[in-house]
Amino acid sequence: MLFRVTILGSSSALPTSERFPTAHLLNVNERFFLIDCGEGTQMQLRKFRIRLGKIHHIFISHLHGDHTFGLFGLLSSFSLLGREEPLHIFGPGGLEEMVLDHLKFFQNDLGFELYFHRIQCRRPALIHEDRHIEVHSLPMIHRIPTCGFLFREKTREKNILKEKISEYKIPIKNIVEIKQGADFIMPDGSIIPNSELTLPPPVPRSYAYCSDTRPNKKNIHLLKDVDLLYHEATFAHEDASLAHETFHSTARQAAELAAEAGAGKLIIGHFSSRYKDISLLEAEAREIFPETIAVNDGDRFEVD
Repeated sequence: MLFRVTILGSSSALPTSERFPTAHLLNVNERFFLIDCGEGTQMQLRKFRIRLGKIHHIFISHLHGDHTFGLFGLLSSFSLLGREEPLHIFGPGGLEEMVLDHLKFFQNDLGFELYFHRIQCRRPALIHEDRHIEVHSLPMIHRIPTCGFLFREKTREKNILKEKISEYKIPIKNIVEIKQGADFIMPDGSIIPNSELTLPPPVPRSYAYCSDTRPNKKNIHLLKDVDLLYHEATFAHEDASLAHETFHSTARQAAELAAEAGAGKLIIGHFSSRYKDISLLEAEAREIFPETIAVNDGDRFEVD
């Protein structure tokens, strides 16, 4: 099953000629989750050949413009393309009012239902789940209420070995319970242990999104062993005082958090436009956490 993150925007508040404002797309086996929606997100979705109609859930971290300005154009495009499927939008208080006030002036009838889910940003919470995945909010430390997001796959069923079905003539009615961990009882009463009949399920994968924020070590236990961690790195550490003043993080601070959480890989972004060479931020983080990549728009990261 696919588990892929596409970087749609990697700049902070000020876009550049090479970097759009923040937006990520998580593809879980062709089920799309959009995380933040900076200006131009719909253009990036088209550029990177992502089908807009597959997006049914949008998660907004906070109400600063570089994370929300693209939302209005995206909703309009959904409408112009004839969308009929409902759209679920998750975000802090005030998001629903902001979106509906805009639509009142520019879009009387979208043609599809909008469902808003208000997130309490002060404490972690399970905010969405389905058969395959759970989404948890993570409290961030920023100038306004802000939350990050942790996406974790649910543990899948075991894989039953096809040759064992034939060998023991296992009826179809027993396959579901065997995949869930049951042994198989033969007609003569003998027991075939589940371990002989199945292979372990794939290890659940995870992705965490942390932006915008000062480093928040209270989240480390929640991020423990996350496969792919995105953490904002707006500034180099020589500008740590400015990072603290503006409620952001440095590349070194992001790496320190990744190391303490035991993350599999760290990707950093939300770069200030003051840095013309992002490689210095990547190098700074790699001194602490070698498995670090400074992202560019269009980068894709797959968790196997």
